[in-house]
Amino acid sequence: MNPPSDSAPRRAAARLTGTRPEEVGLVLLSALYFFFILSAYYVIRPIREEMAVAGGVENIPWLFTGTLMAMLLVHPIFAAVVSRWTRRRFVTLTYRFFMLNLLVYFVLLRVVTDGAAAVWIGRTFFVWISVFNLFVVSVFWSFMTDIFRERQSRRLFGLIGVGGTVGGILGSSITAFLAGFLSPATLLLFSVLLLEGAVLCLKALDSRCASRPAAAEDSGGAIDSRPDAAGGGGEMEEVIGGSALEGIRRVLASPYLLGIGAFMLLFTIGSTFLYNIQAEIISRTFATSAERTSVFARIDLTVGLLTLFTQLFLTGRILKWLGVRLALGILPVLSVLGFLALGAAPVFAVFVAFQVLRRAGNFALAVPTREVLYTVLPRRDKYKAKNFNDLFVYRAGDQIGVWSFAGLGAFGLGSSALALTMVPLAGLWLMIALWLGKKQAALVRGRTTPRLRAASAGGRRSAG
Repeated sequence: MNPPSDSAPRRAAARLTGTRPEEVGLVLLSALYFFFILSAYYVIRPIREEMAVAGGVENIPWLFTGTLMAMLLVHPIFAAVVSRWTRRRFVTLTYRFFMLNLLVYFVLLRVVTDGAAAVWIGRTFFVWISVFNLFVVSVFWSFMTDIFRERQSRRLFGLIGVGGTVGGILGSSITAFLAGFLSPATLLLFSVLLLEGAVLCLKALDSRCASRPAAAEDSGGAIDSRPDAAGGGGEMEEVIGGSALEGIRRVLASPYLLGIGAFMLLFTIGSTFLYNIQAEIISRTFATSAERTSVFARIDLTVGLLTLFTQLFLTGRILKWLGVRLALGILPVLSVLGFLALGAAPVFAVFVAFQVLRRAGNFALAVPTREVLYTVLPRRDKYKAKNFNDLFVYRAGDQIGVWSFAGLGAFGLGSSALALTMVPLAGLWLMIALWLGKKQAALVRGRTTPRLRAASAGGRRSAG
């Protein structure tokens, strides 16, 4: 029997993107969910940056320190919520909490417009947005690692990331085009509406997963040993349980989770150094504010286009061809070469090439590959331990990078020397990436082998 006439475009799309017909609905909803999350953040991100400058540039390192402390306070609260409620309830509660916070700031920004009080509101808003950004994205990826199996995640996480990339473009555009007509307080309401869209998507995804059979069984009742079988069934409706500090303890007790934390820490330290080197190179290359703004915009546009292309057509294939281990090592290798090149020639052209490739490589490849690492872990690690790594460890890297750069600069090191100090750190980052990939593959084998044995035993019993 010939397939329907409209199946040719679908088959072509499947070949290009790596999806399967039964996955289309989940992938589209997941991408839309990520779209709403990053749209909501990028609407308010420029407001945060302006408030940081208004509060005094010299205070920015202290704002990052305040953010780190806030992360440490917020994580146990979130972990306690995870321990008490089902996935749908605690994820929904998390987003509604941030929506309520936005409404509070909406009122404050309209009532308090000048003076010292306005400056302090701006500072607290900076810290809150910095927590909000990492928190909502961390919860999103925890949800993704919970509903997609390991082999699925390798094929689909890059594609799902497209939704976030497009969402970031839309959110930035809303603020860029409407900032001259609407107040910062009014723009916060766009973020509230977008977060509500994310809540609707996660509820739809949760309902789809809850209505499917458990991933351990196929439609015939036999054990399904496929590593890419989608998650579902009653286990997703169970309360995760545990204590509020369990995530921290599990990270400290697990070399694998500590390795993921170290991977994130070294990435953020390198990014902070590159951010500060960028300021020096751009300021001496371009004289006017208009020129610098244009350059930043062109860099962002290039990163966005390269990220979109890679997510759509390459990320899934790279993970399939190279595996998690080698794919995870690509960005560290690029960083070693980039910092060496920048150390040898700290000029604008070298910086731009390195910055564009590094940022696009992170968004399109390193982030989805890093999230694959969590798919082989128990559910409590996907929400509690992952949240600790994504929030506290990430911001700790910012702190180490900011103060280390300032300290080394105080000794008279220039851009070239500062770039070269990152080469051994990037080399260590590469070693950790390769170790994590090897450990992840071992965990996959450990999860798959018992299912294969059970399936084989079940087959023999049926034959008998």
